[in-house]
Amino acid sequence: MKKNNIPHLKSISLCLLLALTNILYAQIPSNTYFFEEEVDAKNITHELKIDGDYFTHTVYEKKPAQFIMTRGGFVQVKDNELVLQLEFNSNYENDQLKTLNIPFKTEGENLILEMKSKQTFKPIAPLEQELDGKWLFATRGPDTGQERRNEENPRKTLKFLKNGRFQWIAYNTDTMKFFGTGGGSFSSKNGKYVEHIEFFSKDNSRVGATLNFNYELKNADWHHTGKNSKGEPMYEIWAKRKN
Repeated sequence: MKKNNIPHLKSISLCLLLALTNILYAQIPSNTYFFEEEVDAKNITHELKIDGDYFTHTVYEKKPAQFIMTRGGFVQVKDNELVLQLEFNSNYENDQLKTLNIPFKTEGENLILEMKSKQTFKPIAPLEQELDGKWLFATRGPDTGQERRNEENPRKTLKFLKNGRFQWIAYNTDTMKFFGTGGGSFSSKNGKYVEHIEFFSKDNSRVGATLNFNYELKNADWHHTGKNSKGEPMYEIWAKRKN
């Protein structure tokens, strides 16, 4: 009888663990959130994207356009804290942060983070589109069997699309070197992909520009063609991120 009960107990324990995990992650539902604050007479925007166990936080000024910082990586919940293992941190040379613990709580749909001050992030309305998700740059097109950059490569360019908001980030996970980022709103429909730039770390003057591209999904790849922010022709292939 005891031997027969052991698998049953293991099954119960597994169910409890899965239930607990679901409860924890239910506290930080996948969404895009915004918080705005006034600092030295400047209106500062904080944009937060959470997708499962992935988290990005970007700070910028809209008028005049000024990029401030971005950081992101994998997130877990421990007690009442978000525990972040950062993949990128634009301020790494100054703060040396690779991990971060942020006390948090929820009030209705709002997410309240205790960073330097209490920050109440409000979610935006859900908007599902065909290219939603996290993508990693794989190679230049056309797809003729050339070498691809795989997920294990520390040199990454991530494009994160959720709820009508996009952000690309270029970085190195080994050295924490940050190469650049840009983002804003986007639309993807019927093979047409459009970006409206709202922040750009390399060149604030590019904020306000609208870029039009064509896209095609082939197997698990996103084939992205058009002209880049400098007006030069481009063909990129992006792979859906698995981890």
